[in-house]
Amino acid sequence: MNEANISIQIRNFNDKIRVMNQTNSRQLVMTANEARNLHTEIYAILAQLSEYARAAPAEEVTQIQMDGGGFK
Repeated sequence: MNEANISIQIRNFNDKIRVMNQTNSRQLVMTANEARNLHTEIYAILAQLSEYARAAPAEEVTQIQMDGGGFK
């Protein structure tokens, strides 16, 4: 995924997680505004995925039956 396509809210969250992991921290602290922005961004992504799923044509199911043959 191209990082230029990732929103600033998700990049900031990813940076916080990276720092948390590098420092072996057990807590992640976010301001209320950061949490709201991240929530808004995640919700928008999920809504877009839902729209794509509804718009995608249903896949055709191919059914194959095989018998095991026989041994003589």
